[in-house]
Amino acid sequence: MRDPPGGETRVARRVVIAGASGFIGQYLCERYRAAGSTVHTIGRSGADASWGDHAAITALLDGADLLVNLAGKSVNCRYTAANRAEIMRSRIDTTRQLAAAIADCQSPPPLWVNSSTATIYRHADDRAMTESTGEIGTGFSVGIATAWEREFFASTLPGTRRVALRMAIVLGDGSALLPLLNLARFGLGGPQLDGRWFSTAKRRAAGTFHEYRATGGHQKFSWVHISDVANIIDFVEANPELAGVLNVAAPGTSDNTSLMRTLRELVRMPVGLPTWRWMLELGSAAINSETELVLKSRWVVPERLTELGYDFDYPELEPALRAIVAERAAR
Repeated sequence: MRDPPGGETRVARRVVIAGASGFIGQYLCERYRAAGSTVHTIGRSGADASWGDHAAITALLDGADLLVNLAGKSVNCRYTAANRAEIMRSRIDTTRQLAAAIADCQSPPPLWVNSSTATIYRHADDRAMTESTGEIGTGFSVGIATAWEREFFASTLPGTRRVALRMAIVLGDGSALLPLLNLARFGLGGPQLDGRWFSTAKRRAAGTFHEYRATGGHQKFSWVHISDVANIIDFVEANPELAGVLNVAAPGTSDNTSLMRTLRELVRMPVGLPTWRWMLELGSAAINSETELVLKSRWVVPERLTELGYDFDYPELEPALRAIVAERAAR
């Protein structure tokens, strides 16, 4: 909430969410509206402003208190040439449109929070990746992330503070956790094991082939509960010194074996057969996904948030998973 010039009446806080149709966007819309904020959306259909309509987007952003951009085609797909192009275009083009609209605002939003991804860092099973010491990786997914952040910070927008959220895997009721829960229920909740697999020159050139690493199912699993994602955005608003990139991951990094064991315990399934690389490759092709999503070791820690004293609702994995499973059961 903020007072308009003159301070005579109070106006509702205005939030604009771009790409609000996904899991995180829907959660934020409900949360902000429940708190009394006016929420407007930008998207492809059914939104208050459509992509490509510069005037409408500018009108929504002019005088807004907060812009959250989550737009972009899901990476949970096969990395075909067409999908790769759309994954890139849907992030770069929408970010560029938002920057152009903000530049034309008389009263630009003071804060623009843009989605990014913790997969920007290299495969890491030797040490944690922080904002100050993390090493940027290679390959298609990393290229998308670096191009997206580069576009986000490219424009000169003196009235708008910008923060890129390098989000780890977001957990909640409706997230990417659900397929793993189903595997655990059917007795397939063992670790996902890397192995050798044939590649093609085309996949290597595109950066979409996952290189074998002997992790033995102990590839790191960085994650964050969706309630903390929302709280971290609030925290960013309240701390004007926060700008640039921000790791959004719980401090309690786990690994694949521990993740699957905890899920088995929560669904009371004593058996958990492991899934080998060849099974993952065939299964991923069948469901139009990629093995990188479960085999890459993501070890990301929230250095800046910890230094500034952010208090996580869910710093450890087991309580977070337990809360999600209980929420699903209650529904």
